[in-house]
Amino acid sequence: MNAPTLLGILGSILILVVLFELLRRRHLREKYAVIWAFVAFGVLTLTIFPGLLTWASELLGVDVPANLLFFMASMVLMVLTLQHSHELGRLEDKTRTLAEELALVRMELDRLKPTLDRHDG
Repeated sequence: MNAPTLLGILGSILILVVLFELLRRRHLREKYAVIWAFVAFGVLTLTIFPGLLTWASELLGVDVPANLLFFMASMVLMVLTLQHSHELGRLEDKTRTLAEELALVRMELDRLKPTLDRHDG
């Protein structure tokens, strides 16, 4: 077994072990774990069967198989970035809504505070 093959197998297994540990400790949500599991199994598959990359590059008309691999990796990163941007936008909207609701509750509490103080005193 040559060094790149061993490195690919060990790297994939390491990603999967870390992935399952993060899931077990609830540090990673399942929807993100699925993406990383696909990446790890994809790397493992291409490591065990390197001819698949050559076959796919010939099928798609890509001259150098490594270029296809880099393209696929950049697409995965772009999809992850897009997904995280979407999540960030949703969380910003939620945060703004919660801040506005908190401000309204505080304003109502400030309005009622003199009444509450009179009843307590």
